[in-house]
Amino acid sequence: MNTYTPSLSRPHLPAGRLLRAALLGAAAAALLLLAVVSGIAIGETDISARIVYEVLANQMLGTSYVIDPINAGIVWNYRLSRALVAASCGAGLAVCGVVLQSLLRNALAEPYLLGISAGASTGAVLVSVAGLGAGLVSMSTGAFLGAVCAFALVALLAHAAGNGGLSNGGQIVLAGIAGSQLFNALTSLIITKSGSAEQARGIMFWLLGNLSGVRWPDTVLTASVTMAGVLVCLMHARSLDAFTFGSESAAALGVPVRRVQLTLLLAAALMTAVMVSVVGAIGFVGLVIPHAARLLVGVRHGRLIPASALIGAIFLIAADVVSRTLIKGQVLPIGVITALVGAPVFAGILLRGRRGHA
Repeated sequence: MNTYTPSLSRPHLPAGRLLRAALLGAAAAALLLLAVVSGIAIGETDISARIVYEVLANQMLGTSYVIDPINAGIVWNYRLSRALVAASCGAGLAVCGVVLQSLLRNALAEPYLLGISAGASTGAVLVSVAGLGAGLVSMSTGAFLGAVCAFALVALLAHAAGNGGLSNGGQIVLAGIAGSQLFNALTSLIITKSGSAEQARGIMFWLLGNLSGVRWPDTVLTASVTMAGVLVCLMHARSLDAFTFGSESAAALGVPVRRVQLTLLLAAALMTAVMVSVVGAIGFVGLVIPHAARLLVGVRHGRLIPASALIGAIFLIAADVVSRTLIKGQVLPIGVITALVGAPVFAGILLRGRRGHA
């Protein structure tokens, strides 16, 4: 019996389609650049686009524009790195949502379904509240290790439960719920037993998402992991298309189901763990953005993955700007903004889908 194996190579495209793809790529890059510049210019102290350009030109092109050192420091050392981390996290979480929703065939799947956020929270409080590591381990490192441990536990639970293990979407969801509850309980126990009121407040702020402390090393880390993860997902885009009708159908089409599932689950887990360790748990990005992207570009993953990455990046930059400007003199956790926007949007998508099937 002849089987069809999704190929990673692209068929030859006519010149018109190549031109269209190039124009779409240029438009996407322009939108992302505009979002980053807006994220730099808008804040507690508004900075004009001209000053933003001059600062970036001095730093990246070696020009010698005369700029106020305070403005230069705000642009280069604070807002640019913050905007780039927001873009990387938004893109990474959105793509993770696309992958998990496709693999698990669950419209409610999101990056934190695997217990990664809960594990990162436990790792963070072990370092910052319980003092694990005696000051030699940073909170981000503790959060990352906790996220990895949580995913390992969820994977072991799903495997031990049988019935397909990691190939069974229902098993993964149930194992993720169990792992999340366990690590959330551990986090609450540690804070209650060891934490002061000030420590508890700081941890709660971090758990809702916080970009205030990001610096250039965080930018390099999140951007590198996001680009690598998105590339891996794009390489498996046609395999993800085959998963639309289930793993059995994908296997019938020649997709190496277990290898693809394991690769993509590990990629999603690694991206989520890194993002949570740097900025905390930012909800709704990985849940809402994939659905919004499907409304715009359809369900083919060759278009859905880059569209979700772009929309996620722009959305999180915009949410960060709102979190810094909504209340004068106060920075809100970015997760509050994403939830306030994401919940109504997701409700609207659900209602639209219901009307579409009526």
